[in-house]
Amino acid sequence: MTGHEQDPALAEIQREHWQDTYAAHPGMYGEQPSAPAVHAAEVFRAAGARDVLELGAGHGRDALHFARQGFTVQAADFSPTGLTQLRSAAQSMGLGGQVTTLEHDVREPLPLPDASLDAVFAHMLLCMALSTKEIQALAGEVRRVLRPGGTFLYTVRHTGDAHYGNGVAHGDGIFEHGGFAVHFFDRGLVDALADGWDLREAHAFEEGELPRRLWRVTQSLPR
Repeated sequence: MTGHEQDPALAEIQREHWQDTYAAHPGMYGEQPSAPAVHAAEVFRAAGARDVLELGAGHGRDALHFARQGFTVQAADFSPTGLTQLRSAAQSMGLGGQVTTLEHDVREPLPLPDASLDAVFAHMLLCMALSTKEIQALAGEVRRVLRPGGTFLYTVRHTGDAHYGNGVAHGDGIFEHGGFAVHFFDRGLVDALADGWDLREAHAFEEGELPRRLWRVTQSLPR
């Protein structure tokens, strides 16, 4: 196995682990949006965005925040359990008309038309158990579905994180802790994904109790 390939069984193991986790802990991340989502809503609004795709939406705390801020939201995740929780929450909040869900594995092409969205958000989705090749392909899909001038804002754990280099090693920068596999980004990968984009920010921040160390990356397409 080369540095850019991945054990195909890992993807299915991770899918099942997330399914079990959402089933055992409904609303596991709480109702409040993540700090990156709050920031992203401000960035998207300043850019004049109207419609947002969230990749890896989970049970929906960030997708629901975007909807409350007036955006039309498509929330994608590979867990039907998480998406069921999201739809229920959207209906209970009176946001059902603003939020649609899409069961989708980001290893596959996005089932969306070219140049159909203003903004894409992904909080720690790109640093899941995805190979470098799969991450690059996903970035290409994001580029395809964004309109000219569209914004892509994502967060990823990076190689300065305490978990990097520890736990079960799966190759290609992926290490597993507590059943969750993470692809830790170095700055070279951030820069590679920004090739052909306007890289507006690669902001280092911390989150959680470890704390997790991440980058918040904002990049936009030329108009």
